[in-house]
Amino acid sequence: MSAIPWLGDVRYPSTAAKRAYDITLGKMLQTRGTGPTDAETPYLKSASVQWSGVKADTDVSMWASPEEVRGLAVKGGDLLVCEGGDVGRCAIFDGPEGFIFQNSVHRVRPRSGNDVRFFRYVLEALHGSDWLDVLCNKATIRHLTGDKLGALQIPLPSVHEQRRIADFLDVETSRIEELVSATTRQRHLVEERRDRSFQQAVAAEGGPSLGLPHSGESSPEWPILPLNRVLTQLTNGYVGATRDLFVDDGVPYLQSLHLKNGRIDFHRKPYYVPMNWADARPRIRLGLGDLLIVQTGAIGEVAIVGEDFVGASCHALLIARTARDVLSPEYLWHAFRSHWGRNALLREQTGALHPHLEAGNVRFMKVPVPDLPVQERVVRHSEEISRDTDTIDQMLRRRLTLQNERRRALITAVVAGQFDVSTASGRNVTDGVTP
Repeated sequence: MSAIPWLGDVRYPSTAAKRAYDITLGKMLQTRGTGPTDAETPYLKSASVQWSGVKADTDVSMWASPEEVRGLAVKGGDLLVCEGGDVGRCAIFDGPEGFIFQNSVHRVRPRSGNDVRFFRYVLEALHGSDWLDVLCNKATIRHLTGDKLGALQIPLPSVHEQRRIADFLDVETSRIEELVSATTRQRHLVEERRDRSFQQAVAAEGGPSLGLPHSGESSPEWPILPLNRVLTQLTNGYVGATRDLFVDDGVPYLQSLHLKNGRIDFHRKPYYVPMNWADARPRIRLGLGDLLIVQTGAIGEVAIVGEDFVGASCHALLIARTARDVLSPEYLWHAFRSHWGRNALLREQTGALHPHLEAGNVRFMKVPVPDLPVQERVVRHSEEISRDTDTIDQMLRRRLTLQNERRRALITAVVAGQFDVSTASGRNVTDGVTP
């Protein structure tokens, strides 16, 4: 029995990683040749290394000499470990040949027959702990240098035991991954149902079929009208410079970053402007029920103004104010939040390099506008579906968290030797986590 600071008590001997594995850092990015024999060579970088595997792209290349290509070649079975970015993320390379690797990646090869699959699981256990923050100095840009990785204390059972552990974890983690994939698919189905709740509610009231690219047939009960017929205001938020504008306390100043999942999340990063500045710009003063629409960036994201933000100002957002005797703001909010409405907004964006939503285009978008009592029923129906899907999604998120916790607990327990993999089943390992 020995103890490793980041892992705790382990049943196996421990050693520095560099004594069991050969660790090599890659080559600094070279954008042009410096000698007559240099050639463009495809390379792997930290973004190429994902937990799911190594994504090799032959179109990503740098210049390298023949000596560098020979010394930094990557072959099947090499373990690649991120030196920067998501430090410690790793995957085993399975081809094709012809790649080298950048200095944001370590290449790990075994010494004395040790198993890189075992080391990969050790690094995954390390990644799931808080020790990387200590090892890589979280106060600055994190880097897992070759010295730090080489000095890392790891458990080192016999080569035979390493292979048994790796074989066991390959099977058990693949089972958990299947469960994670199934849960993720269920979340996508729930999200799709939520996205289509408005369309379903409209159809239930005898309204038009809201497909793409058309918005359905107009009828006396369900007229399809351009927004300029049912809005009293559609204007842009402030679009000038804000470098010296903000103050510690004053009028809330909403921006696109505050609109998330149909809501205003001002606490993410609050901004305030002086009261006299806001008073001088009544056009962008927000009222109860105003709809805010993101113009640049997350186009299609919308939110409705509640009592907390009446009188606030906003930056580079469209402000849509409905004619209340014709159009309910809640109805329009649900419409824009739906799969149909979001895509309708996206179709109005302009600009290839920097997509943008112009008020002049949005004002002519067409929406189905039934009588107000029908709109209220559509809103109730949509909200019922949204509440149901939110409840289901919370349960699925919890299940996904438990499945990932189970995987981490299993890997940590196995590499530490807390039980014999020849007799134990990973499906019984919970480390206090309810399956």
